[in-house]
Amino acid sequence: SLKEPSRGLIHSASLMSGTLESLSGLGEDGSSVGSDSEINGLTVRRTDKYGFLGGNQYSDGGDKEVRVEVARQREMKWLDMFANWDKWIKHRFQKVKLRCRKGVPSSLRSKAWQLLSNSQELLLANPGKFEVSLSQGEAKWLDIIEKDLHRQFPFHEMFAARGGHGQQDLYRILKAYTIYRPDEGYCQAQAPVAAVLLMHMPAEQAFWCLVQICEKYLPGYYSAGLEAIQLDGEIFFSLLRRTCPMAYRHLKKFKIDPILYMTEWFMCIFSRTLPWACVLRVWDMFFCEGVKIVFRVGLVLLKQMLGSVDKLRELQGMYETMERLRNISPDMIREDILVQEVITLQVTEALIERECSVQVRKWRESRGELTHQRKEPRKKTKAEERRRTKMEPQQRKSRPSFPPGHSRIMKRKKKIGQRGRRPPNRKSLIKKNKTKQNKWEASCVIHHVETPFRSSTVVDETGSRF
Repeated sequence: SLKEPSRGLIHSASLMSGTLESLSGLGEDGSSVGSDSEINGLTVRRTDKYGFLGGNQYSDGGDKEVRVEVARQREMKWLDMFANWDKWIKHRFQKVKLRCRKGVPSSLRSKAWQLLSNSQELLLANPGKFEVSLSQGEAKWLDIIEKDLHRQFPFHEMFAARGGHGQQDLYRILKAYTIYRPDEGYCQAQAPVAAVLLMHMPAEQAFWCLVQICEKYLPGYYSAGLEAIQLDGEIFFSLLRRTCPMAYRHLKKFKIDPILYMTEWFMCIFSRTLPWACVLRVWDMFFCEGVKIVFRVGLVLLKQMLGSVDKLRELQGMYETMERLRNISPDMIREDILVQEVITLQVTEALIERECSVQVRKWRESRGELTHQRKEPRKKTKAEERRRTKMEPQQRKSRPSFPPGHSRIMKRKKKIGQRGRRPPNRKSLIKKNKTKQNKWEASCVIHHVETPFRSSTVVDETGSRF
């Protein structure tokens, strides 16, 4: 149900991560939970605050609630930013990032995601293009899309009814993308991403937001061959070696390749992995800061699940490890702890780009040129460099701390070393003294003088030493 070059790879990876048919409550024919009559008729089901009727991502109301006064204050701050969005992005981006990390108010999340992703500009620049594209379509993609619709969040009230308005809009978006990008067509992982967007905005806005995710945030992820996700898997594994050596050694020991567990994480942006409150917080940061958030979240998850001896004691083989990675218990993931660890994890864009260069070079040596060429990192403008130097105190604290005066001491040591005035160590002093001593003793023998260095050295009348 994918492009032919990548069909086997994504299918096996999806099966390992439990993405295709892991939903309980499906009918024998694969039908969704409930129907129009059940949802709108006599049967009344109680949903959580996110619209879920049940399933792993159902919230039982135990989440920490924000006080009304605080929520209203945050909404007013975001509305003020919306009114002067360009100025905030150009001159106070660090503040925008800080507010995204705190969480976008649910009532304004749709507008915020469109502005952060710049999809609103695409919408205004292409009036009516979404509707026009719906009149066309390639038959092979449309059949595959239709078969995948019932798999997307069947426990959510928007997609619970087969043929309901949610599934219809999802079909329209995925169909429109195959026409917008006929060279890419349709990929299974695009469906849950589009479904999350549909939960927050109308179909046309969700379509342009999906375009930005596929082209700007995760370029090449949904293309034939899945080269981009394989390359990012190698980058991810290399970063894991730096951040959590224990988890790295465990996965290396059982030969668990990154693509077996991180394919669903990255391509679906954790929408089918984490509790829903965590999903929304991750997406808020992702739209603001980019793909580095996806890397950080993945590293934090592995650190939480495989980062201690006690946890590894329960995982004595490949099967147990894969079960843990594909069925992450909601009890193990707390929203506030996850977000805090993601923010403080020292994995920067520069580090990811450096690892990317290394892995691209290795890829070319072993497999040849990449079909999908990765974009070179954009050079920062002078204005961006000035903003970086004026970063907020919280950002400065995240850097590794050194003792007071450390940089001054290191500069002084370096300067002394360059001038050649650094005092020699003990071994070099002893060696120099021995050299001087030997020269002095030799001169004493020649001139028949008793050496002052060694009392055991005796010179007789003939000048011989014994």
